[in-house]
Amino acid sequence: MEALLSSPRALFSVTPTAGSSASARRTRGAAPVRASAAAAEAAGDGQPAAPAPKKILKKKPVYSMKKGQIVRVDKDKYLNSINYLSVGHPPFFKGLDYIYEDRGEVLDIRIFETGEYALIAWVGIPTPPAWLPTYMLIKSDKLDYERI
Repeated sequence: MEALLSSPRALFSVTPTAGSSASARRTRGAAPVRASAAAAEAAGDGQPAAPAPKKILKKKPVYSMKKGQIVRVDKDKYLNSINYLSVGHPPFFKGLDYIYEDRGEVLDIRIFETGEYALIAWVGIPTPPAWLPTYMLIKSDKLDYERI
């Protein structure tokens, strides 16, 4: 037991006596309180204890098109794309000619992992909108669009 009591005495500068062991326990327990009070006093001196974390603002992406833009699909680019191959239409399929000839309106633009895509709805065609890559879209400068 004497060996156990001798090792903590070596760690502290003040060696407690048998009568003052309760006061030594109080000072050991009070040490963290004193340290936090010292940190609070240091913060009150005008020097912050730790720098506040900075807010990281996300940059808004720059899109190549705007919502509401009138577009057509470039036929050569679409027929050579993975989008056309994934649909599984036979060669020279005529059911999709409206996307090359009629006007479509950009409803939404997003950047996905594979690139920038636009949600296109065709005017006057009762079909659901489709997500297409923006590199295969042809922009129209004027709103009064004539069919080819």
